[in-house]
Amino acid sequence: MIYIPNHSMDCYFNLALEEYVFASFDPSQSYLLLWRNDNTIVVGKHQNTTEEINADYVNAHGIHVVRRMSGGGAVYHDLGNLNFTFITHQASNGAFDFRAFTLPIVRALSALGVTAAFNSRNDLTVDGKKFSGNAQYVRSGRVLHHGTLLFDSNLNVLSDALRVRESKYVSHGVKSTRARVTNLIPYLPPSMTIEAFQVSLLHHLFPQGIVSHSLTEEEQSAVYKLRDEKYATWDWNYGASPPYTIRREAHFPGGLVTVYLSVKEGNIQSVRFYGDFFGAEQLEPLEQGLVGTPLREDALQAAFSRLHISEYFSQIHEGELMSLFL
Repeated sequence: MIYIPNHSMDCYFNLALEEYVFASFDPSQSYLLLWRNDNTIVVGKHQNTTEEINADYVNAHGIHVVRRMSGGGAVYHDLGNLNFTFITHQASNGAFDFRAFTLPIVRALSALGVTAAFNSRNDLTVDGKKFSGNAQYVRSGRVLHHGTLLFDSNLNVLSDALRVRESKYVSHGVKSTRARVTNLIPYLPPSMTIEAFQVSLLHHLFPQGIVSHSLTEEEQSAVYKLRDEKYATWDWNYGASPPYTIRREAHFPGGLVTVYLSVKEGNIQSVRFYGDFFGAEQLEPLEQGLVGTPLREDALQAAFSRLHISEYFSQIHEGELMSLFL
């Protein structure tokens, strides 16, 4: 197994690095990455991003959102969380085998005095509380297994960032399962830092000595290209969500507005407005004019301006409607 050092805290780069190593490095070798993201929600490949995040909280606190290659549920990362990635030959004839990749972590933690357990699905627990969620991506005889290790993460932010406000979704996206979570730091030797924890983990995973490969300039450039063209884009992180419908409602000084949205690939497929508001124009031209608009702020602002939205809603400002959509 070869260790790929990575000091980036950029979630888009880190997810791009995983894919690049998986797709481009020597397939006869196995690889390990240890990495951290700064204030990020990572959603599963098959999830509806909008449904998984508390958008108001995420925007207010500058939390990044990125979609990964693998399935499973949404997770929150900060600098108190350490992530691990194994990339190796496919096992079990295409079946997902989480135990094979989590047991080395369990054994490494045991050497540090932590009695961890695999919960038979895809999580690691201590005292019955989850500290590690795991996911896998399998393709062409290779498997990418990655997991989280909550070392000293801000669990309040974790809870708030993943708590979706009250809206009614009907979606084909895979829903996250909420569980009782804990950090590892109470179970580890006193005064251990996350940096020391990472070093200790490495030594236990490489008992015969660490074999490493640092990215060349050419490899770094390729990872940054993948970052910019895929992982940092709205199309991947939001537009790749499964189709869904949503009902949102809010009281404004100008009246109650209820909006029903049907969204596919991040674009509005249909929209209907209801409420006790007043407006000078019939709503049908507005509803038809919004079809095809990406459900993101810049696109909505352009559409609202083009459609003269103030003519349809008296005493309701563009920014108020924007908050209802987003």
